[in-house]
Amino acid sequence: MTAVATPVPVTARPRPVADVTTMVRRTLLRAVRYPGLTVFLVAGPLVMLVLFVYVFGGAFGAGVVPGVTPGADGRAAYLAYITPALLAITVVGGATSLATSAAMDAAGGIMARFKTMAISPGSVLSGQVIGFAVQALVALVLVIGAAFAMGYRPDAGPLEWLALLGLTAALAIALNWLCVAMGLSSRSVETASNAPMILLLLPFLGSGFVPVETMPAGLRWFAEYQPFTPIIETVRGLLAGGAGLETSTVALALGWIVVIGAAGHAWSRSLYRRERRI
Repeated sequence: MTAVATPVPVTARPRPVADVTTMVRRTLLRAVRYPGLTVFLVAGPLVMLVLFVYVFGGAFGAGVVPGVTPGADGRAAYLAYITPALLAITVVGGATSLATSAAMDAAGGIMARFKTMAISPGSVLSGQVIGFAVQALVALVLVIGAAFAMGYRPDAGPLEWLALLGLTAALAIALNWLCVAMGLSSRSVETASNAPMILLLLPFLGSGFVPVETMPAGLRWFAEYQPFTPIIETVRGLLAGGAGLETSTVALALGWIVVIGAAGHAWSRSLYRRERRI
């Protein structure tokens, strides 16, 4: 009697590109269903833009730009000065929202469920990182549009705008990886929402709102060597059409972005592989 071979079940193989695309779509749909995080992402920088320009700008502008008189000229000068900082804060805000989202998935058991499915392991986190980066870029467009409506007129040309897009996208991805790790390492969603707050403070402790030359010696040293000062100065130089933008500043900004992204990626992947302990 001839033996009949038993068919071997075919195991579904993960498709990295398709899986990442699916996870990006999931992240964007979640932004629509939970608009609170998205509103916070845009509303925070817009409120600061209006507050700092119309309340403090008349006086601050005369302080940060030599030869500018307080009043309308000061507000216009300060609008041009702080817009780059608010673009950086917008990107940071998106990353902090991602920490909360990642903690919600981990606490709800969704990530544990994904581990049992035939999907690419890297797609689960990569989809969230890319999805929130897309949200951050949309928010950046809205913030820049609001600045334009208030009278901001940058001197950037097509190449500068393209470089600005690449820089902010890279910054968003790097910070997103770091904040995913913060969210996964948190024991609760509430803790995850507070963990990245230090990132929101750094633009204030740099050259985002006042020149570092006006700070006391100790704080000035910190402001000069922390990540957001060269990043904001690079954004400021690109929006100014490259005027006064130094190669060393650009290199330092890109170096910080690479370090943050690499560290965040390694940390988050390590946490994802490990079982969550409640």
